Amino acid sequence: MATTNRAKAKRTLIIVLAAIAVVIVVIAGFVIRQNAQSAGETVVKVGLVGNSDDNVWKAVQAQLDKDNANIKLEYKTFQDGIYTNQALSNNELDITAFQHYAFLNQEIKDKGYKFTVIGDSYISPFNLYSDKYKNVSELKSGDKVAIPNNATNLGRALKVLDSAGLITLKDSSAANPTVDDIAGNPSGIDIVPNDAASIINLLPDYAGGITNTNFIIDAGKSPDDAIYAPKIDADSTSFKPYVNVIVANTSQKDNETYKKVVAAYHTDAVATQIKKNHNIPFFD
Repeated sequence: MATTNRAKAKRTLIIVLAAIAVVIVVIAGFVIRQNAQSAGETVVKVGLVGNSDDNVWKAVQAQLDKDNANIKLEYKTFQDGIYTNQALSNNELDITAFQHYAFLNQEIKDKGYKFTVIGDSYISPFNLYSDKYKNVSELKSGDKVAIPNNATNLGRALKVLDSAGLITLKDSSAANPTVDDIAGNPSGIDIVPNDAASIINLLPDYAGGITNTNFIIDAGKSPDDAIYAPKIDADSTSFKPYVNVIVANTSQKDNETYKKVVAAYHTDAVATQIKKNHNIPFFD
């Protein structure tokens, strides 16, 4: 009986602590808005996925402050881009900065969102990682390799495997190839689609995995830890679909405040922080 009571007490404590955490987050957001309003600042709610770009957006805030823009950025972090877009559509966010053109266009096609790109940012690396091997040549027949299961990133992952020589695609220039577009698999690897956010946790059991850089950085790793990294050519039209973008609801595409945020993003100070984070091309 005592054990049962302790278990109930523990569950109750967890529930209470969770509730307190939610309240703290709500209060923190309210305080930020109240402080900003009292200072004559405009609050812009930015939707992000993970925490990998926290320092980038701190640099944006620093630039806005330097410009005396009277804009306060409020970050809202999600674990999945699908929910981030839902929040933007529901006007819970003002802008988002996490997705590339390919993902955005697929979301618009599937869900009818009225979204508009208000600024380009950078091409996020999309590399092959492994906890078991040091070189892509070590992968062997039967090895499991995890790739994202959403259509756009699955297609991009297949292009990475093709570039690495592990598989061959019927047409490596196709926008969104699927597993049905694999013409050959000389390496004999077993390609397993998974939720992108979970792939980093599969690496101890899988031979390799390809996932978004924000999940890699959030896990304490670096893009430089990849066993294979396709060369990024910012001038190539084939990379255009994978340029990350800043997005607003179409009704707010000409919002002057958001334009100031984008202008602050497109400064040398922010470009320096992006390169420090990811060592990747920046678009202005």
